Amino acid sequence: MTAPRIDTETLRRLPKAVLHDHLDGGLRPATVIELAAAVGHTLPTTDPDELAAWYVEAAGSGDLVRYIGTFEHTLAVMQTREGLLRVAEEYVLDLAADGVVYAEVRYAPELNTRAGLTLAEVVETVQQGLAAGMAKAAAAGTPVRVGTLLCGMRMFDRVGEAAELAVAYRDAGVVGFDIAGAEDGFPPADHLAAFEHLRAESVPFTIHAGEAYGLPSIHQAVQVCGAQRLGHGVRITEDIVDGKLGRLAGWVRDRRIALEMCPTSNLQTGCATSIAEHPITALKDLGFRVTLNTDNRLVSGTTMTREMALLVEEAGWTAEDLRTVTVNAVKSAFIPFDERKALIEDVILPGYAGAL
Repeated sequence: MTAPRIDTETLRRLPKAVLHDHLDGGLRPATVIELAAAVGHTLPTTDPDELAAWYVEAAGSGDLVRYIGTFEHTLAVMQTREGLLRVAEEYVLDLAADGVVYAEVRYAPELNTRAGLTLAEVVETVQQGLAAGMAKAAAAGTPVRVGTLLCGMRMFDRVGEAAELAVAYRDAGVVGFDIAGAEDGFPPADHLAAFEHLRAESVPFTIHAGEAYGLPSIHQAVQVCGAQRLGHGVRITEDIVDGKLGRLAGWVRDRRIALEMCPTSNLQTGCATSIAEHPITALKDLGFRVTLNTDNRLVSGTTMTREMALLVEEAGWTAEDLRTVTVNAVKSAFIPFDERKALIEDVILPGYAGAL
């Protein structure tokens, strides 16, 4: 028996959780244009629809370095207090409109200091904007909880400072840490001291690994640095042959180390050839703790609803599959267990039962 197709509006209403989403990759095109005009930054176009299309085209080159390069324009408008406040607030409101009930947003504070803001001012401003967005979403009847992951840029020398910020602000909305940026040539273990400090201070962290580089990156992230989750992690498939898991793949699956998978983004960077053949489906079926994410909504021209729809339409996913990855995400969220449990039992499961 074929499962009934889930329509887009039903998908939009489903409660969603996203663990891997970059603040500087999810701006509204119109906001980029308005803020760019205010700071005198030149864009490829000042038409919102054309700018949205430019981002998707430029990021779809199959080259991770060029993909990362598209952030030049969003970062240019995120250097002032006004810009950060607006971007953070709109970020939350856009997620709420998409049915997201829990999110972890990540960004690297060091990239927002060009106009004179200190690292601490950046963090405090973003948190203020996120709080304003959460208050408005709750007042509109679409509450969403957003925690922050602070990133260190792995190819620069301020990762330790970012880790210190995560420790300092862990009781002020920051829930964890990550390293981002070009993966190939910048192994996680280069920043081992930062990860050891985070472990000593009981701050959880994820690591971008297994996207532009393969199994050695994943091994370092998990076995050397101690990551609790993997950003992307698609290349764990290189340790799986005919359904048989190698030692590293088995370790990741059996210890329930979550994979923060981003299908559309992976197509853009050449990590996958199609949604139908994306490793997320096979890894889900093999019992990995797979989660579904957007990565960069503007850059990939996507939303959580769209990611779900693509998997339903092109990979044959059912409502039960979507519920599984949503529950997986909340189970692996960097918030206390009792809060995760309540979110699953009181919001996620009833939301699926009521919508389907």
